[in-house]
Amino acid sequence: MRVLSVFGTRPEAVKMAPVVRELSRTPGVESLVCVTAQHRQMLDQVLNLFGIIPDVDLNLMRDNQSLAELSAAICTGLDPILADLHPEWVLVQGDTTTVAMTALLAYYRRIRVGHVEAGLRTFDKWQPFPEEINRRVAGVTTDLHFAPTSQARDNLLREGVPDSAIVVTGNPVIDALQVVAAQNPPDEVRDLAIRLGLETGKRLILVTAHRRENFGRPLEDICAALADLAGRGDIEIVWPVHLNPNVQETAKRVLGDVTHVTLLPPLDYMPLVHLMKQAAIILTDSGGIQEEAPAFGVPALVLRDVTERPEGIQAGTLKLVGTDRQVIVREATRLLDDPAAHRAMAQAANPFGDGHAAEKIVSALLAYPA
Repeated sequence: MRVLSVFGTRPEAVKMAPVVRELSRTPGVESLVCVTAQHRQMLDQVLNLFGIIPDVDLNLMRDNQSLAELSAAICTGLDPILADLHPEWVLVQGDTTTVAMTALLAYYRRIRVGHVEAGLRTFDKWQPFPEEINRRVAGVTTDLHFAPTSQARDNLLREGVPDSAIVVTGNPVIDALQVVAAQNPPDEVRDLAIRLGLETGKRLILVTAHRRENFGRPLEDICAALADLAGRGDIEIVWPVHLNPNVQETAKRVLGDVTHVTLLPPLDYMPLVHLMKQAAIILTDSGGIQEEAPAFGVPALVLRDVTERPEGIQAGTLKLVGTDRQVIVREATRLLDDPAAHRAMAQAANPFGDGHAAEKIVSALLAYPA
């Protein structure tokens, strides 16, 4: 059985790495990898970390390209690859432009689609943008939906997907996280911890913020809230700033000279994981970190108005705070100053998987009727 895994960004690569590894060691499976390189630099460091050598590299990243330009490039670049390789299955993960276009092209070629992390929904087509529509497009072309949770499965059932086409697997991000977290922290993390005083009592707030819907005023308000929190003096805020110019400009202008705020270039996955382990709290608009933080018992405040991961909200590992400056400061302060509130979130069970998602995904592929 020939399986082609297609991905283009760092989060996709992290979550697909355990699946690719499991496919490669499964008898009777020919595993191939195609990367669109929608995000070149951030993708490459994950490929290196997990030892993945793509069979096809479309290298499509261009500065400031529009979503339409990227979509067109994926269609033009990937379609001949599908025609040439004609796999039995194409696997995609999540909700990027790569996912939507790949799923559509596979449908055109009458190739079966497996969608990893299927069924996530906010039911608001603008939040997150364009991810909500990307995953819906992928969903209507998918033959086998790998839902990370029972709630994601229920979303698919409500949309008319047959129960026989859904497998609840957990999220392979937990598989990847366990592998990386078991390794020794890199020197850059140890050096940063010493420099910031994290080993002598200072507490770390780790921040990630890059969503398109937060560009402009919402990101300004997030930065203002971080500046307010930094004024406490008993914490250190570390923000690996996304390469997008909209994020870089705002973060550096508002926070570049603020004491107790450290703006870093984007981190490789290994140091990011080990910073998450050391954090007292995490402020994020990322999707993956909402799943990863609970694995370390770190409360996460979600800098969005809605989330496609309501399981974390219900379990108590996550809390939606939006982008309002006062709300962010209030909720972060509560977790920093109220040990019981922090403990309640830190000890809540992680609803996103047990570290065996990749095995379940491959087993489901093998069991699918020919």
